[in-house]
Amino acid sequence: MPPSLGQGARGGGAPRPRRTVPAGRRLRRAGAPWLLLAPALIVLTVLLLLPLLRVLNLSLQDYELKNLIRGESNYVGLDNYVHVLSDPFLWTTVLPNTVGFAIVCVVLTMVVGTAVAVFLNALSPLWRGVCTTAIMVAWAVPALTGTYVFVWLFDPLNGLVASALGSAGVLEPGSFNWFTSRLAFYAIATINVVYHGFPFVAVTVLAGLMTVPRELYEAAEMDGAGPWRRFVSVTVPALRPIFAVCIILSTIWDFKVFTQIYLMPGGDGANRSVMNLGVWSYTESFSQGEYGMGSTIAVLLTLVLLLISVVYIRFLLKEDEL
Repeated sequence: MPPSLGQGARGGGAPRPRRTVPAGRRLRRAGAPWLLLAPALIVLTVLLLLPLLRVLNLSLQDYELKNLIRGESNYVGLDNYVHVLSDPFLWTTVLPNTVGFAIVCVVLTMVVGTAVAVFLNALSPLWRGVCTTAIMVAWAVPALTGTYVFVWLFDPLNGLVASALGSAGVLEPGSFNWFTSRLAFYAIATINVVYHGFPFVAVTVLAGLMTVPRELYEAAEMDGAGPWRRFVSVTVPALRPIFAVCIILSTIWDFKVFTQIYLMPGGDGANRSVMNLGVWSYTESFSQGEYGMGSTIAVLLTLVLLLISVVYIRFLLKEDEL
């Protein structure tokens, strides 16, 4: 081999010039992912972004039924936001109902769903499949149907709960209306939401539990860790991303609960003490004809959900960095 070739092979010669990629090829490479995402982005724009911009536009107007019929606009700037944020009804009734109800529902849904997932993980494959199918029936039932079932269960006169309490001599049927009390109303709504929400958490957490290596539990058990300690030290760290997704999704779903509140007696606005942000926005828009005010409330609800999601995601990212 000639010395010059040997030196070049060992890196002793002049470096080879770097190969330049044509600009057209670089553009095609950079645009390929966007081209693949284009159909989904177009659908999201049509179904999500454009309606959201429309709602934001309406929130800046004093837009009523007459404006809708005439096709006229009446921009008032931020007056709707000032009016809503300065309304004591928001701070004393609507916001506490929305936030308190969502927090309780998220906590109970996660606790019940995780407990059911741990139980299912301990079963044999046959019984795990049977029980998983059974609890998925609760998730498959529409919210409308499930809500009417709970309305019947807690009917003050002929409901199953009233009949059972009457038979036990605890409460005479018809003597107490569960739906007029703010606390009792939201207790029923909470049971309804948790009943329909825990199967998703249970199945999702179960899928994560089945991926955790058994060796980790065996090592923790050899170190003297009990069941609770193994759950805290092994299960929770391994399933942290899954818990994060479930909490964020549950928070979004429970903050914007509408059907389970609106279909209950008094939840359609007749009993203002049980209103949440979703029902308030709907009644202002379609019952009162104040589309601008209803859109303002909807925008504020969206901002609250975005803020909660961003704060929680940033918390998780910082925790991972540690």
